[in-house]
Amino acid sequence: MTTVIVVFVLVYLGMLLGGLPFLQLDRTGIALLGAIALLVSESIGEADAGRAVHMPTLILLFSFMVVSAQLRLGGFYDWITWKLGKLRASPPGLLAALIGVVGVLAAVFSNDVVCLSIAPVLIDVCLLRRLDPVPFLLALACAANIGSAATLIGNPQNMLIGARLHLDFVAYAQEAAVPVVGGLIMVWVIIGWLWRGRWQGRPGAGPSAEAGTASSHTMDRWQATKGLTVAGTLFGLFLLTDWPREIVALGGAGLLLLSRKLHSRQMLGLVDWQVLLLFIGLFIVNHAFEQTGLPEQAVANLAACGLDLRRPAVLFGMTFLLSNLVSNVPAVMLLLPIAASRDGALLALASTLAGNLLVVGSIANIIVMDAAARRGVIITWSQHARVGVPVTVVSLIVSGAVLLTWRTGTG
Repeated sequence: MTTVIVVFVLVYLGMLLGGLPFLQLDRTGIALLGAIALLVSESIGEADAGRAVHMPTLILLFSFMVVSAQLRLGGFYDWITWKLGKLRASPPGLLAALIGVVGVLAAVFSNDVVCLSIAPVLIDVCLLRRLDPVPFLLALACAANIGSAATLIGNPQNMLIGARLHLDFVAYAQEAAVPVVGGLIMVWVIIGWLWRGRWQGRPGAGPSAEAGTASSHTMDRWQATKGLTVAGTLFGLFLLTDWPREIVALGGAGLLLLSRKLHSRQMLGLVDWQVLLLFIGLFIVNHAFEQTGLPEQAVANLAACGLDLRRPAVLFGMTFLLSNLVSNVPAVMLLLPIAASRDGALLALASTLAGNLLVVGSIANIIVMDAAARRGVIITWSQHARVGVPVTVVSLIVSGAVLLTWRTGTG
C-alpha cells in the first residue's frame, strides 16, 4: 500500500506541475513511469493492470485520431482556414465565422487536433489581412474547448465519461447544446469588446517569412472527402443507433487506412500516441490506488465535513477545481469512480469548460500559444485570462442552470 500511495502522489504532483524536478518527464512520461513502477514492484499484477485499462475509450480515441489524420493529410484544415480568411467580412464578422467553424469542428474532431491544425494557418491569414492575430488565436482556443463539450467525442475526457458511464449520445448533446452555444457567443462578445477599434496589427507588421498563400494550401478533394464522409457517417450512426461507438469508429478508421495514396505510416504517424499512453498509465495508477480503499474513505470523510461529492453542486465544484490543478483528464479519472450515469453531463461540461480559465487548463490553449510563439506572436497569460476567466465563469453558470433544469424536469 505504501508503494501505491507514494506512486499515486508523485504522479498527480507531476500532473499538477507538468513535470517532476530534475527529470525530463512530461505528464505522459510521469503517468507511464508510475504504471511501470507499480508493475515492477508487484503492487499490481499484469492481469489486474490489463483489466484496469478501459479499452473502449482507447479504441474510440485512436479511431478519431486516424480520421483527423486523414483530414490533415488531405489539407482540409488548411483549406477551410484560408476560406475563412478570404471572407469579405469586418474583423468582428471574421471572428464570429471563426468561432462558429471551430466550435463545430471541435465537436467532431477534438479540440487539440483542431487547434494544432488551424493555428499556424490562422496566423498567416491574420498577417496577410494586416490584423492582430492575438484576438483570433484566443478565440480559436476558447471556441475549440467550448465546442468540444458539445458531444461525447469532442475531447478525450468526454470519450472516457461517455464510455464508462454508458451515456446516450443524443441525450448528452441535448443537455450540452445551450451551454456550448452560450459559451461560443460569450467568446465573441468578450473578445469583440476587448479589441474594439484595435483589430489592426502593429505598424509595419506584415506577413512572416513563413506565411504561405492560399495557393500553397490546396486541398486534396478526394482524400478530404473520404475523411469527411467517414466522419459524417460515424456521427450519424452515433445519433441514430445504439451500436457500440468504439467498434463503429474503429471500422471507420480501418476503412481510411485502406488507401492507395496515403501510406499507413503517414496516417499512424499523426496519431497522438502520447495521449493514449497517458490514458494507459493513469488507468493503472488510479486502479491501484482505488484498490487501497483510501479514495472511498476520503469521500466518506469529506461527506462528514459537509462536502458530499455525490451531491451535484459539490461534484461540479470539485471537477472545476481539480481540472485546473491537474488537468481535466486526470481530474475526470479521479472522480469517475464516485459518479453515476446522471453525473455524466455534469462531469463532461465542468471539466471541459474549466479548461478556458487559465492557459494550463487545456492542452489546446498551450498548443495555440506555442504555435503563436514560433511565429513571433506573443500571447501573455494576462491576455488569455482577460478572455478565459469571464468566458469560463459565464459558461459554467449557464451549464449549472441547464443541468439543474434538466434534473428538475426529469426527477
